Amino acid sequence: MDRNSATGLFLMAAMLLVYLFFFAPKVEEEAKHATKPAATTAVVRDTVATAAAPDSAMIVRQLGAFAGAAQGTAQQVQLQNDNLTLTFTSKGGLIEAVRLNNYKTFFGKPLFLLDAQSAKLDTRFRTLDGRTVRFSDLYFESSGPQPFAADGKNGQRLTFTAQVAGGSIEQVYTLLPGSYEVGYNLRMQGLDRVVAQEPLTLTFVDNVRQTEQDAKQNRNHSTINYYLKDDHGALAETSENPEEQTFNEPLKWAAHKHDFFVAGLIADNNFSTGKFNSTVDLNDSTFIKTLTSSLTIPVADAQSGKAGMRFFFGPNSFSLLKQVAPEFDRNVYLGWGFFRWVNRFVIIPIFHFLEQFIGSYGIIIAILVVIIKLVTWPLTYKTYESQARMKVLKPEIDEIKEKYPDDQVKQQQETMKLYQTFGVSPLSGCVPTLLTIPILFAMFQFFPNAIELRQQSFLWAKDLSSYDVFIKLPFYVKWYGDHVSLFTLLMTASTLLMTWQSQQMNTAMQGPMKFYSYLMPLVFMFVLNSFAAGLTWYYFVSNMVTFAQQAITRSFVDDTKIRAKLEANQVKNKDKKPSGFQARLAEAMKATQEREAAAKRQGGKK
Repeated sequence: MDRNSATGLFLMAAMLLVYLFFFAPKVEEEAKHATKPAATTAVVRDTVATAAAPDSAMIVRQLGAFAGAAQGTAQQVQLQNDNLTLTFTSKGGLIEAVRLNNYKTFFGKPLFLLDAQSAKLDTRFRTLDGRTVRFSDLYFESSGPQPFAADGKNGQRLTFTAQVAGGSIEQVYTLLPGSYEVGYNLRMQGLDRVVAQEPLTLTFVDNVRQTEQDAKQNRNHSTINYYLKDDHGALAETSENPEEQTFNEPLKWAAHKHDFFVAGLIADNNFSTGKFNSTVDLNDSTFIKTLTSSLTIPVADAQSGKAGMRFFFGPNSFSLLKQVAPEFDRNVYLGWGFFRWVNRFVIIPIFHFLEQFIGSYGIIIAILVVIIKLVTWPLTYKTYESQARMKVLKPEIDEIKEKYPDDQVKQQQETMKLYQTFGVSPLSGCVPTLLTIPILFAMFQFFPNAIELRQQSFLWAKDLSSYDVFIKLPFYVKWYGDHVSLFTLLMTASTLLMTWQSQQMNTAMQGPMKFYSYLMPLVFMFVLNSFAAGLTWYYFVSNMVTFAQQAITRSFVDDTKIRAKLEANQVKNKDKKPSGFQARLAEAMKATQEREAAAKRQGGKK
């Protein structure tokens, strides 16, 4: 590995660390359920009202004309299909719990995206006499699940109705077989004389539970995403400080992302305004983060029966989300700018193509490495060819070092002259390495966010979307963790071996750069120990394939022919003056040498 290649690798590593720092980019309660339903079904059951009877006068003072619906018995109703089990309560006519039937937590428990203890959906409105009424203050009458047909499918419809203030509030939920979406429509009839002409406010309070192995990653990947007219945005994922954003403009959707799962609200028209915030309490062992969304609905839409929306409760799968709503696939974080483009249009299509034929995701990752290495082989060849040029110039470089043993600046000046004479570009080994950075960064974002890898085991790794635990340490090591990732150790060892092998081939690199080339793999051993096992397995396989590439490439590179070509360049460039980058670099080195000489003279006078 020559100095230029090492410089490229060092810059690449430094950029990666900066990217990770600035752009990086967390206990379920058990519940008993029957066997998995094969089609959309429904369950209705009553709950025992144990609370003391509320004071009627107080209810009237609080709710006014709506007090008549403030007493009753809460009834639970369930709608089910292959993917979802939804539990509703007649107290408010609201969704109370959502279970994803085909998923479990890392700890083997049923996965509830929402439950009565962790989340609350509610809607409130203002009355003309200045009162605030919440749906959760009122008892609705359930119609019970009713069949209905839409898009050629037979689903279930559930209607909640509250007869209040001479009118009614009607909420209708629909669920189709095999869907992760729940239709919703709100209609407030005959209430024009009691309800203020102010927007209704839909509030979603969501205390996120840990569902994955790594609580920190689970927390850092949980946030609120939203979509305005033409712009997507999100609260800061990794911040441990309170985050809040308010928008006084229409929004199409808002989504609470729980690492690998999403609870979203998508308006048929638009929400009028939105307010989002998140808080973290590191001392809370039950909830890893609290997400809150407040969305306003035009009262005219509610009164005309046009306050329709959809709930999405499902996996954070790119291919699934892109069919839900415009830019809804942004809930899958694939990186920033160009890196997202690489993941979306290159990595994901290849990955999904391979999974049609191969069941092991570890093998899919290995094949993905081979494909990428074959595509980038021309760049690898250019890098190796540059190293070969440095290798054949080693005798001349050694002469320069012997001639100026104590003058590093002079060594560099003479080396640059040598490169110019033989027609060797100092950047020829660096640029090909830098061109692979988009793929490097794309991989850093793809593997930790790919739900396809969630709970997929390979070798000793239980979950390729999280770190592999080969040894569990009885203590915590700062910047490293409380476990040993064997894939990370294998990646580090193979990188060190590759660095050593490169330096054996070319000893031109000396001093600090040689030290840094060995230091960076050790730094990444700490950085990547808690990263997804799929990522570290990818880099280990990548190093192994690189060894094979180097062996094959070496057979095509003839040192004798390279030497003859360089000698021909020497004759051709004999009287040629340096230009471009080499000229500027030579001038910079000369200026540095003159400053050092001046400093020495001043020191001698003193």
